[in-house]
Amino acid sequence: MELRRTFIWLVFTGVLTGLFGCAYPISQIYRKQTTRDLTFAMVRENPQAYVGSIVIWGGKILQTVNESGFSELTLLEMPLDYEGKPEGLAASEGRFIAKMPEFLDPEIYQKGRRITLAGEVAGEETRALGKAEYVYPVVVIKQIYLWQKSISTPLYFGYPSWDWSWYDPFFLYPYPYLYPRRFDFRGDWRPEEHRDRDRETHEERR
Repeated sequence: MELRRTFIWLVFTGVLTGLFGCAYPISQIYRKQTTRDLTFAMVRENPQAYVGSIVIWGGKILQTVNESGFSELTLLEMPLDYEGKPEGLAASEGRFIAKMPEFLDPEIYQKGRRITLAGEVAGEETRALGKAEYVYPVVVIKQIYLWQKSISTPLYFGYPSWDWSWYDPFFLYPYPYLYPRRFDFRGDWRPEEHRDRDRETHEERR
């Protein structure tokens, strides 16, 4: 009984670890310094009013540029989910610039990659965006997390067909019987030696 309780407890602990064990990408040091009610939209409307504030934002990289002594990311803001991962591109509130006094390799921080960062609001910069002028909130990066590229796995959709024919799969009976054999558009799914054996048996019975 005691062994059973221990086993159940280990399984329960493993499930909890799987559900809640994913670490948030930004350390608690910066998370404690943020103001929960301070949203990206508020900073975008008046960046100068929030200079010095610590924010945790996420987004998709639009451009990575290396200047003398610092690197600069132009990002499209995206809301963060419960894991701190940028999700919901359609819900973006706009663009911002993130600067870091270190080299960020453009081959790693590529266009389209998603990041989560903790940064200090440093003001704003107005730049041309197409034929318009766009005001970018600017943050200085304190901590940055680059998310892995998502891998899309193709899903197979197809309904198998059934070929009703005389078939003795295991040669356990002295007589043939009607048995469904499964096929799909890719052909007989069974191992080749089984298919060869069936063909030979069919020829003998003819």
